[in-house]
Amino acid sequence: MEILPAIDLKDGKAVRLTKGLMDSAKIYSDEPWQLAKTFEDMGSKWLHIVDLNGAFAGEPKNLEQIEKIRENTSLKIELGGGIRDEDTIKRYLELGIDRLILGSIAVKNPDFVKEMAAKYPIAVGIDAIDGYVAVEGWAEVSEMKATELAKAFADCGVEAIICTDVGRDGTLSGINVDFTISIAEASGIDTIASGGLKSINDILVLKNTGKVAGVIVGKAFYEGLIDLREAFKLV
Repeated sequence: MEILPAIDLKDGKAVRLTKGLMDSAKIYSDEPWQLAKTFEDMGSKWLHIVDLNGAFAGEPKNLEQIEKIRENTSLKIELGGGIRDEDTIKRYLELGIDRLILGSIAVKNPDFVKEMAAKYPIAVGIDAIDGYVAVEGWAEVSEMKATELAKAFADCGVEAIICTDVGRDGTLSGINVDFTISIAEASGIDTIASGGLKSINDILVLKNTGKVAGVIVGKAFYEGLIDLREAFKLV
């Protein structure tokens, strides 16, 4: 199982939100690329980046910082937030990003996602509020169940699904293990858990299910609740 430290970008800074609310942003670094180096030094192989401004705007908004991160680390990078068309995918791949996360567009145009997944390294971001898919930077809730959306991408080349329980994101209340497993079982795709991780125990519980491919670590690291060096040794 992979542990993917997260850097969420807002106005060029590394922040964490609570339950996806932009006005809840707490700044943790003015130089996110330095965080990426820290994660690499601790033993990480992957980095999870979200362009929060981009998620709301529907287009890239933190390119300068994303470029700095890419230039200063050899970590594999997956990136989401505001990716709505093939040109943006190509642009990020040319920049050296390893995998792109398609979120809102996966609900609105699943055929586009399948087409892109056949050509490029694509992950699908499924963010849910009370089991229903949230879109547009979590500002809207659709009428589609998260498990239905997951099932729609089975056997189409999608590399991974990142599933987030928005109600737990940034709350340090623990990962929604049952939700994560339901997405993995519905899709048959490597599933990465996100939202609410609070301790190394959460990581061990996910690992012991044998059904989860990875977990994203954000606020628990930034608030000093988890020793990533130790966590990497466990997986």
